[in-house]
Amino acid sequence: MKAMLSVAPGGPETLELTELDTPEPKKGQVRVRIRAAGLNFPDTLMIRDLYQMKPPRPFAPGGEIAGDIEAVGEGVDGFAVGDRVLALSGFGGFATHLCIEAAKLIKIPDAMPYEDAACFIFTYGTSHHALKDRAALKAGESVLILGAAGGVGVAAIELAKAAGAKVIAAVSSEDKAAFCKECGADETIVYPREMDRDAQKAFSGEIKKLAGGDGVDVVYDAVGGDYAEPAIRAMAWKGRFLVVGFPAGIPAIPLNLALLKGCQIVGVFWGASVFREPKGHAENMGELFAMYAEGQIKPRISATYPLEKAAEALELMQDRKVMGKVVLAID
Repeated sequence: MKAMLSVAPGGPETLELTELDTPEPKKGQVRVRIRAAGLNFPDTLMIRDLYQMKPPRPFAPGGEIAGDIEAVGEGVDGFAVGDRVLALSGFGGFATHLCIEAAKLIKIPDAMPYEDAACFIFTYGTSHHALKDRAALKAGESVLILGAAGGVGVAAIELAKAAGAKVIAAVSSEDKAAFCKECGADETIVYPREMDRDAQKAFSGEIKKLAGGDGVDVVYDAVGGDYAEPAIRAMAWKGRFLVVGFPAGIPAIPLNLALLKGCQIVGVFWGASVFREPKGHAENMGELFAMYAEGQIKPRISATYPLEKAAEALELMQDRKVMGKVVLAID
């Protein structure tokens, strides 16, 4: 087998393409021949030792995979050689093969391409959990999505529209704004890459203007940093502010704003919810596969790379240049 390994803490340039012995599945595991691996922002943090999960080195990043089962270990029921599956692996996905616990696998429809499957569960799972379970989004409400052109942001656009909400997509460039319009956003805002107090006031005012009424009902914040406070200032009474991610840094939010708005600041830790609330996760996945079959949602893959160019793909991700999803096609 081959794998792109992180051999030392650092950026994508530290990854090394390595040939290894193909592993055999242990009890309760299967060996997946990986056909595609989706890239996500945590991959860029993990290789720098900046993520909560710190695998022992050397390790291959890549927490989202799709492929087919090549071997089945002892004690595995419900799966067979040849089954098409996806999984959240945590890491190990930037490789041709991976042995993984069968409990982490989900069978995928025959009509779903491997590339779609490898870009499906993390983004749509996160955004569906956020909007449905944490925000209780209702038809007719308004949603502001910060970082809307990224993987989870695009998923949030599609899911919010499917729920009957008005979507305001906030992004850092006109190209990204146009992309979000193509994905279904009703309105767009282009915010500056550096946010001083004047820019924050202007940003907050633009949100209120586009949301109408008292402000926006739900904020989906996948950016953090200096963009969070102006979004909260533009919230409607009893709004819900969803804390999803911090690529721009962890924000310092004046808590008097929560009092004045009567709003909730709600954490979205989808990975933990999968293990803590397995029945809810299974229900959500069923809903997502149904929406995919009906054409309501579909991963927007903007770039595909071979395994040996995984570093280039991760550079796009860390530099926040990705629109939609980036995937490794692993032949």
